[in-house]
Amino acid sequence: MDWLALLLAAGKSLLFALAAVLPILNPPASAPVFVTLTRGLEGTTRELLARRIGQYVFFMLAGAMLVGSYVLDFFGISLPIVRVAGGLIVASTAWRMLHTQHTSSDDDKLQMAQSLSDDNVRIHAFYPMTFPLTCGPGSIAAAITVGAALHSRRVTESLANFAGALAAAALIGLGVFLTFRYAGRLLRPLGEVGLVVFLRLMAFILLCVGVQIVWNGAQELLRGL
Repeated sequence: MDWLALLLAAGKSLLFALAAVLPILNPPASAPVFVTLTRGLEGTTRELLARRIGQYVFFMLAGAMLVGSYVLDFFGISLPIVRVAGGLIVASTAWRMLHTQHTSSDDDKLQMAQSLSDDNVRIHAFYPMTFPLTCGPGSIAAAITVGAALHSRRVTESLANFAGALAAAALIGLGVFLTFRYAGRLLRPLGEVGLVVFLRLMAFILLCVGVQIVWNGAQELLRGL
């Protein structure tokens, strides 16, 4: 294959990966969750957390595309099992958000901000902010499906396909970082009361999403019996 054909294949894979993963991951829908879980933190800590979440999203999507199907086969784990387990985590987190008090004293905010050192930010950035709230089982399953569809009989074509998919994962990670970085400014016009109402609604929707993920995985498991 010539270079033009390889570039075309990479471009098609990039668009294919974006179309398959981005609507499911949907960073703007996770922005209110990020605002809720980082209330009272300093701007620098919030920015560091958003950057790490974007990085972890890229690594998770890239890993799922490259080796996700092989890892699941090695451990004998099916995609429906991943959906059920991840959906339970999403639902439990959303349930806690529904019952969280959004008003806190200055001492509580100061204690929360001080408790997030650089090392702690790295931990919180992965769980639960990256997985499963931002890049959940649906996004991982979609990335694994994309990776399985990128293989080709020609090695050069496969490399071009995966290069385009990795570029798509990088763009998604960048989009997550920018969305979370400026989430507070985007939601600020709602006001304090409007923000609380909006966050409650998003928590309920997130709970419904978690239940839906569990139900989809359970249906696939039942059909396999």
